[in-house]
Amino acid sequence: MDPELEVFVPLFPRTSLSDPVASREGLAGLAAAVPVPEVEGLVVEEWTVPAVVPGAPGVPVRVYRPAGARGAVVWLHGGGYVMGTLDTEHPWAVRLAAGSGQVVVSVGYRLAPEHPYPAALDDAWAVLHWVAANAGPLGVDGERIAVGGHSAGGGLAAALALRARDERGPAIRFQLLNQPQLDDRQETWSQRNFTDTPWMNRDRVAASWGFYLGDGEATPFAAPARAADLGGLPPAYIGTAELCPNRDEDIAYALRLLRAGVSVELHQWPGTFHGSQAIVSAEISQRQNAELGDVLRRALAG
Repeated sequence: MDPELEVFVPLFPRTSLSDPVASREGLAGLAAAVPVPEVEGLVVEEWTVPAVVPGAPGVPVRVYRPAGARGAVVWLHGGGYVMGTLDTEHPWAVRLAAGSGQVVVSVGYRLAPEHPYPAALDDAWAVLHWVAANAGPLGVDGERIAVGGHSAGGGLAAALALRARDERGPAIRFQLLNQPQLDDRQETWSQRNFTDTPWMNRDRVAASWGFYLGDGEATPFAAPARAADLGGLPPAYIGTAELCPNRDEDIAYALRLLRAGVSVELHQWPGTFHGSQAIVSAEISQRQNAELGDVLRRALAG
């Protein structure tokens, strides 16, 4: 493990996901300790996006708009489908908007187990349509829309790209997938062997999938690694952490995208663990966070 990260490991709570409410409180406490960069000229606005499913509530979003932005990303927070809010994601959305110079639309999607699949994906789907329909008012080019996210949010972003392809949704130019949670089967070497890694391990991943899927079937829109065909998807960036249970399924997904003719940038970060980018004092975290912004800038500015 990277020595700058390792010294922080004893400070991470040793908790399971068995109590979603307690887990949410723990994540909120960790997120509150992450410094938020000051960004001059960044406009932040709150909106509620109309649902696309009858009877579903509107979806809260927080829009981060840098001066001169030309594109936008529908950004989905991490948290194992169980945790995370617009507030816990705030430091990361600010960094991404500042680093990329693009509009970041952070999505407050519904959480499991109270709202199992497909609630979160339906919320993301509604926001994708809203961004495409409101590209003009948002000040961006409707042909420069990306999807992205961390962890479970990365899985949702990958599912959103699949759904847009299969259901002829709004055009997606790029997918930015950071340590995405893609495969409920947990059959890879990293899923089977990383039983005591910091923050996320095999048991926590299993609990996450159990809450998200509930009694439903694990379809490709729920677990994108199950998709038989990855052709015709947008170009992708996939970032993985060496000591992350999701590592091997992410690398496998990148290879499958390449074999399907999809352009992919894959970066496996040595000595890191799932979510270690939150330790912003570490040099490798600074490189990871800067790269996400740079990748998104290049994908949407060209």
